[in-house]
Amino acid sequence: MITVIGFDGGPLPDAARAALAEATLVVGGRRHLDAVGTGVPETAARLVLGSLDGMFEEIARHEHVCVIASGDPGFFGIVRQLREYGLDISVLPAASSVATAFAAIGLSWDDAIVVSAHGRELRPVANVCRAFPKVAVLTGPGTGAKELAAVLPERTFIIAQRLGHPDQRIDSLDSRVAADTEFADPHVLLCLDESRLTSERGWIAGFPGGPGAWALAESEFAHRASMITKFETRALALAKLGPRPGRLVWDIGAGSGSVGVECARFGAAVVAVEHDAQSCDRIRANAATHDVTVEVVTADALAVLSRLPQPDAVFVGGGGTDVIAACAETPATTVVVALAAIERVPEAISILTKAGRTVDGALLQSSRLSALPGDAHRFAATNPVFLLWGERR
Repeated sequence: MITVIGFDGGPLPDAARAALAEATLVVGGRRHLDAVGTGVPETAARLVLGSLDGMFEEIARHEHVCVIASGDPGFFGIVRQLREYGLDISVLPAASSVATAFAAIGLSWDDAIVVSAHGRELRPVANVCRAFPKVAVLTGPGTGAKELAAVLPERTFIIAQRLGHPDQRIDSLDSRVAADTEFADPHVLLCLDESRLTSERGWIAGFPGGPGAWALAESEFAHRASMITKFETRALALAKLGPRPGRLVWDIGAGSGSVGVECARFGAAVVAVEHDAQSCDRIRANAATHDVTVEVVTADALAVLSRLPQPDAVFVGGGGTDVIAACAETPATTVVVALAAIERVPEAISILTKAGRTVDGALLQSSRLSALPGDAHRFAATNPVFLLWGERR
């Protein structure tokens, strides 16, 4: 019998105490073992949880095992590894550390995105924090509040340390301050964009998935004199950019920002670069209309690209061949380029190819249904667009 006991610092329930009293092996972090020590038989072996090497084999050799873990061990916890090893377990959970952290500040969390940075790459976690207004992060050494604060300067950080213990601590800090502060590992971080926090009642927890519709009509965006990526082009561009939570998309020469806004609707983090200040205002308005976050940078692209966070995909809607070349050299897996002039296509193909990318493309030429007098209709041709994409794995 293997019993996994969630520990939140409070008294253990009767079932947990009964399991500990029969245990021949107790596994857990040192602080967990110290906390439950009086309820463990003197004859029981103790295994301090550090590396998982050999742990499962040791557990399998014992008849009665208790594994002590923080909070709810089925929530980004050890339950998964025990099951994957083939062990039959029962779980006695406590409140998850995320629930406890939100409760400590009196904030609902059914609309929060929960991600784990423990033993994982920091960049996708940071991108989720860029894209969503309410994110809980389970941290680890080197992937905690200090490191995230260094790349997320405009957020409020709630840092919960040693939850459930007598020395529990909850700090609310500007992320600029958090970047210069040390925290106990591990801790729970709540990353909040307070300008976008709402109290609307939802029906599904966390990220609700992709939007119900995409390649929206141009009328869904504020734009200047039809200077907007048409929905047919946008549909194929989105398919190649692959926006989703954890990814960062650059929208370069963004214009109205329609491509970037649509990427953000899929949960991606987005940085839109546009040199025209009035167009930047439109991008912000379009993002607000569709209730998404788009970071807008007012500048010539070549002057700022090197200072932007690393992209996973790039859309180039304007800026010239030098901008295409700069984007092609980024680590992005995909660079999508929209061109109106046929003369620019060969050069763009050459640039993407020289950057080590496999290049493909399409000429998009559509005719839209248009009404005529007398309940008649015709198909009216739109201007053709060349869409190229260069991919690198």
